[in-house]
Formats: sequence, C-alpha cells, structure tokens
Amino acid sequence: MSITEALPLYQSLADELRDAMRDGRLPAGARLPSVREAASSRSLSINTVLAAYRQLEAAGLVEARPQSGYFVRSRLPSPPPAPAGHLPEEGRPADGAVLSRIATVLAAQTRPDTIDLSLACPKGGDFYPGERLARIVADLSRRRPALLTDYSLPPGSALLREQICLHAAALGMNLSPDAILITNGCMEALQLALRAVTRPGDTVGLESPTYFNLIPLIDRLGLKTIELPTHPDTGLSLDALELLLSEGRLQAVVAMPNVHNPLGTGMPLAAKRRLAALAAQYRVPVIEDALYAELQFATPLQPTAKAFDRDGWIIVCASYTKTLAPGFRIGWMEGGRFGRALAELKFCSSVAQPALLAEAVGRFLENGGYSQHLRRLRRVYAGQIERLRGLIDASFPRGTLATQPSGGFLLWVELPEGCNTNALFDAALPLGIGITPGKLYAPSGRYSRHLRLSGCYPFTERHVQALGTLGALASAQLTEG
Repeated sequence: MSITEALPLYQSLADELRDAMRDGRLPAGARLPSVREAASSRSLSINTVLAAYRQLEAAGLVEARPQSGYFVRSRLPSPPPAPAGHLPEEGRPADGAVLSRIATVLAAQTRPDTIDLSLACPKGGDFYPGERLARIVADLSRRRPALLTDYSLPPGSALLREQICLHAAALGMNLSPDAILITNGCMEALQLALRAVTRPGDTVGLESPTYFNLIPLIDRLGLKTIELPTHPDTGLSLDALELLLSEGRLQAVVAMPNVHNPLGTGMPLAAKRRLAALAAQYRVPVIEDALYAELQFATPLQPTAKAFDRDGWIIVCASYTKTLAPGFRIGWMEGGRFGRALAELKFCSSVAQPALLAEAVGRFLENGGYSQHLRRLRRVYAGQIERLRGLIDASFPRGTLATQPSGGFLLWVELPEGCNTNALFDAALPLGIGITPGKLYAPSGRYSRHLRLSGCYPFTERHVQALGTLGALASAQLTEG
C-alpha cells in the first residue's frame, strides 16, 4: 500500500488542493468546487470534502464566504501591528509638492492610452446594473415627463430620501427623511460639510493616510491640517485625537471608519463608539465619509460611527457612485445639528439635483433590486481583492506588504526599503501604466514607499500584464539601489 493510499481521504483531497494552490492551478481568489460538486466528482462523502476544506481554512489557505463557498486566499503578508506612534504636529497647509503631484496624477488618469491600476472608478457591466437603471429611467421619462422639466430643490427627491433611511438601518443608523440632503456625489457632500463647520484658518484633523482628493479641497478652503496616525487594524488613533481635542487644536475631523480609502479596512466597533463620544464631549464635528460602507464583505454590516451619534455632532456623507451609477452623481448627507446650514449652502452651491436620476435611484432602491445587487457586488469584490493580492504576491519584490480589506476594492501596498513610488509612477507612465503614489495620501507627503491599487476592473490579460510590469519596475528599483 502506498503512502498516498494510506492517508485518510480528506487528507488526500486537502493535499491535492494545496499542491494546486502552490503551482498556480488554483490562484488567489479562485473559488474551490462546491462541496457537493467535489463530493460527486470524486465519489466522496460531503463530510469528507468538508473536512478537507476546513483543514485548508484552518491553515489560512482558503476562506469560507457565506452563500458563496470556499475561496483561495493570497499569501501576501499584511502590515504589522501599529507601533506606539508619534504625536501629531502643529496644523499646517498641504505641502506644495503634494498638490502638484496630485494634479500630475489626475492629468495622467485622463490619457486614453493608459491603464490605471489605482483608479477607484469601477468600469463595466460586472459592477453596475446599467441596463436595469436604463429601463427605470426610460419608464419614468415616459410616465412622468415633469421630472425632466421641474427643479428638484433641496433637500431633493422624497422617495429617494425615504429609501436612503430604510437602507441606512443596515448600517445601524436611525435617520429621518426630513434630515437627508441629496447632493452631487459624495465629494460635494464632503465639501458642503467642511464649509459648514469651518472658517479659513481653522485646523482639520485628517487621517493619515487619507483620501487624496481631500487634500486640495481643504487647501482651497484655506484650512490647515493635522495628520492623525491611522492603522489598518485600529483606524485613526483616538488617543492622539483626544489629546488634540482636549487642547482645542481642532475645529473639525474627517474620518472614514468603514472600508477606508486607501486602506480598505475599518475601525473596530468600540472605536467608532468612542469616536462619536469624543465628538459630543468636545463639541467638535466629525465628518464621516461612508462612501464604501455598504461594500463591507461580512454581514451583518458593521455600523457607522453615525450610528452612535446622539447629539448631532457627526455629519455622514455617502453616494451611489461606487455601487450604482457614477454618471448619475447622486450622493447624500445627514448633517445632524448642522442640517439647516448645509441645506442653505447646497442651494448656493448647485441649487438642485437632476430629478429624473434621483427618482430612478429611489425606484431601484424601493423595488428590492439594490439589496440583491449589493450582495452580488460584495461577493465579486471579495474575489477581486484576493485575486489582486495574489497577483501582487506573484509579481512584486519580496518584502512587499498589503492590507487585507474588509470591503470595497482598494488595497494599500507597502514596498520594501529602497523603493520609491513617485519614481515608480514616472517609470510606469511612459509604458501606459498609471498609479497613485503614496505621497498623495498625506498633506505632508509621507508614504514614499506606498501606493494604492484597485480591484474594480476585470482582470484582463492586459491588466494582469500591467501589474506584472509594475512589479518588475519596483524590483528594478531595488537592483539599481
């Protein structure tokens, strides 16, 4: 009797699958055959297959996703635990070199011959229900032509505001339709929020790293920033935040507690509760960017910080640009105690929203299509993230780290000592490859070895080759150094 024949059946299956993962036949993000399919094709019992799959899960090689099955995990290591950390410095304007580099990267994103590996703009029918929305728009145009001719003044579509509140309950928020303000995407909501709670010369606490478009926005509003240390496991440093608040050094805070951009991770539940308590205690508004909150992989969804807001000191901002229709530019916000000021600013800023498009989104949310779409989208992005981590592991230099996102489609990548992602951007662009270097994600320009990568595109042969080329360019930096 051979050694293989002497092994238990579940062990033989586990070893076979482990070998397939090792040699690339089952790459990161790949779905294992369903338990029933594997049992039937191999004449094994369901319990035998389950035992094999659970052994692989215990070894960290696969993960089980509810209603989806078992998927191969990447071997790419995550960043280490947060160190003790440094105290935030004094508030200051953004570094001019950072603002200049942001403008350069944004210009590169418009080049038609460039494949951008970092752009957080999903493309294609795999990610948006375009045909279903088109049918709703056509039906509304025919049945209610006044939607094309009437102004939808603030606060916007009543149907959409009602549906926003119903769906917000899944994130722990108890909102009133009368308090919801419809906006031109999440970016207008963030801008309105900052304008409502600050004045030129004020200082804003900003996560570090943070969403890079906040940096020029805050600069144009004449504001200064203090960077708050932020780690994938714990979110922004609440100890540092409390120190600043106790000293009266902040007039507002901007945070992304759920599915952070660029980290892809979220704050623990207790931390979000403490964040809301600090805002109320020190009477300093927190602007919560919840753009990706509905794209959390695990269900039930973790609540927003706004869910713990009892005194209206948290302004929550979100939109449907990442989940439904970027071209619609339909966003929303709930301003707590600042609601009236926000509505007045909205009217001065852009007057109204497209009534037809807002009503179409409201109809989609109302008929149950949105919940079903989100369930599918979460499964898709969970697979995309694992595939992306696997491709990075295969192509980038040894010592590369990447976050393990809890939702969405963004990864924060840390390259080894000796790499520089500004130089990597400059080397990749002539080859038709675009990235966003890590220096863009902090007003001070730190994170010279980091970059954000995105998994919101189909992994075509061209996309995979571009990732391989980028990894080779990063490896070449180490050789040259």
